[in-house]
Amino acid sequence: MLSSFYGATQEPHYLQRSLYNIVADDIGQGSRLHRNYLGMRDSARPPEATRFTGTPYSFSIKLKDEADPKAMKNRPFDALRLVWHDYPGEWFHQDVSGPEEAERRLDTFRSLLSSDVAFLLVDGQRLLDNAGEEERYLKSLFGNLRNSLLTLREGLLAKGNPLIDFPRIWIVALSKADLLPNMSVWQFRDLLIEKACDEMDELRQVIGGLIATNEALSVGEDFLLLSSARFEPGKIDVTKRIGLELILPIAAMLPLERHARWSKAIQLPGKVAESLLGAAGALLATALIGRKVAKPVAVGPGKLIAAAIAGADVLNTAVNLAGDKLKAINAEAIAKHDTLRATLTQFKLALEHGERAQVLIRSLR
Repeated sequence: MLSSFYGATQEPHYLQRSLYNIVADDIGQGSRLHRNYLGMRDSARPPEATRFTGTPYSFSIKLKDEADPKAMKNRPFDALRLVWHDYPGEWFHQDVSGPEEAERRLDTFRSLLSSDVAFLLVDGQRLLDNAGEEERYLKSLFGNLRNSLLTLREGLLAKGNPLIDFPRIWIVALSKADLLPNMSVWQFRDLLIEKACDEMDELRQVIGGLIATNEALSVGEDFLLLSSARFEPGKIDVTKRIGLELILPIAAMLPLERHARWSKAIQLPGKVAESLLGAAGALLATALIGRKVAKPVAVGPGKLIAAAIAGADVLNTAVNLAGDKLKAINAEAIAKHDTLRATLTQFKLALEHGERAQVLIRSLR
């Protein structure tokens, strides 16, 4: 999946039409991912599976130069960063071999703590294998994840204190969605609720027990279909992908939308508020609506950094951009060669398109 995600961004047609370039921060990692992609595309050779190895992959999303040097100079930032943490699924349903692997498992999960979004993958092949009795697989999947987190709890919580930084948006995604071509994201959601509602709720409670302010948490409220390619005998069609083009918009925009909504509905403690709505969120909000960014100023404990830079009105305006107004702003940004604003508005438009295509469901909370 990661190889398909990255490899497609290196195709000539993508590089020509995109407003940005996706660059692997580790050249060796990028080359290996690209090689895997080319093996699928040209030789129908899937990448070798990795087991019990968690590796982070870091990418820089670098905006292309604008025609107006002044506009480039006024950009609040020139690049976004996407870090893809790979946590082996085997560790959710198999015991570790000893203390060394146990520590490696804990270290790998610690690396996830600063992530904004986590994807919990439901294997489409396993659903097919258990057709008519999907609950056998789904109950086991969510139950094993719950038990694994309980096992890791003591090692994750320093002195028993709840975590401030932790993935607060857990999207349940159907991987290998090409194997279930007639299943929409709504049908996928309904299947999960019908077959494993209690297990999902138990998982939600365990995750909520790890973090401060567990009201600011979304587990099993967002759903996504994912497929890296269409696999046929002797052929892998990498152009037939599902949902992968939404990974970057989700990572960039969904936390901003959700965290802003929570900040209005919940009286967030100072450290939690600053963690969720910090300077990065403020910069995204101001760039999205085209507001000039003020210089950051020092703030006292318990005050939002975002409020000091952008203000709540800017944040709310950015989060609520949608529909025809969003399209108009995107068209204006493209016409003015405002690459940053055009990119961010395209991200939001991509999320709307994903919902219309019944590939994505975003929580209303």
